[in-house]
Amino acid sequence: EHQCDTTVGFGNHPDTSGRTTLDAMIMDGNTFDVGSVGYIRHYRDAISIARAVMTYTGHTLLVGDGAESFASMMGFTKRDATDANSIHVYEEWREANCQPNFYENIPEAKVSCGPYSPTNSTKTADIQVKSVKETWKVTHDNHDTIGMVSIDGDSNMACGTSTNGANHKVAGRIGDSPITGAGCYVNTLVGGAAATGDGDVMMRFLPSFAAVSFMEQGVSPSEACNRALLPIVKAFPTFSGGVVCVNRQGEYGAATQNMDFAYSVFVEGMSDVEVVPVN
Repeated sequence: EHQCDTTVGFGNHPDTSGRTTLDAMIMDGNTFDVGSVGYIRHYRDAISIARAVMTYTGHTLLVGDGAESFASMMGFTKRDATDANSIHVYEEWREANCQPNFYENIPEAKVSCGPYSPTNSTKTADIQVKSVKETWKVTHDNHDTIGMVSIDGDSNMACGTSTNGANHKVAGRIGDSPITGAGCYVNTLVGGAAATGDGDVMMRFLPSFAAVSFMEQGVSPSEACNRALLPIVKAFPTFSGGVVCVNRQGEYGAATQNMDFAYSVFVEGMSDVEVVPVN
C-alpha cells in the first residue's frame, strides 16, 4: 500500500477497457529460474505472485485468468488493481476522444473512441508499411517500471521488475517487463541488467540479456548498457528507453536514449540511497 506515486502498481495507467493491469518478473542468477506474470487485474502483489510461479511451478510466465487462478490457489488476497484514480484517468481520456492511443492504420482512432472496425476504415492491401516505424515518447506520466538488480553478501545475484504498463494501452497488452531478457536478466557469474522505456520495441531486442552478454565479454557496465541500446536506436531512431547494469564485482552504470532517466544505488554501509541521473 506504500506508494510515492501511482506510476507503478495499482491505481493508474488504465487500459482501453478502463482497467489497471500489472506485469512482473523475478529471476535467480544462480539457477536461471524465472517467474513472471502478466495482465494481473484483481491482485496487487504481482511480483510476489511471480515469485510463487518461480517457486511452485515449472513454468516461466503465467498471464490473465490463469495467473489469477494460480494466485488464488497460492493464497494471495484478491484486491483489484483498478481504483477510483484509475477510473478518473480513464474517464478523462474518454472525454478527450480517447487520445492518445496505440492503434495504428485506423483513421477513426486518431479522432474518436472505439470500438473500431478496420474493414470499414482501411483495407489491409491499402496499408502502407513505413520504412521507419513511429514510436511513442516515454514520460514519467505515461509509463514507469521498477527494475532491480541485487547482489547479496554471498555474491548471489537476482533481478526483478514490476509495472502497470503504458497508459491507455490496448486491453490485453503485456509489455517487456515480464519478458526474460527484456525486462531484466541476471547471471551470478557475470552480472545483471534491467530495462525500462518503450517496452513494445524493447522486447524485440532483449536489451537486458544483451547487456549481460557484453559484460561477460569484459565490457564495463556503462558500456554494456550503451551497446545494448545501439541496435534498437538503429532500427527505431525515436525510441525512448534506458538500461541499468551491475557486474558481479558490484560496479554499475546505465545508458539512456530520448528519455529522462535516473537509477538508485544502495550499498551496505551507505546512510541513504544515491540517485544517479543518466545523460
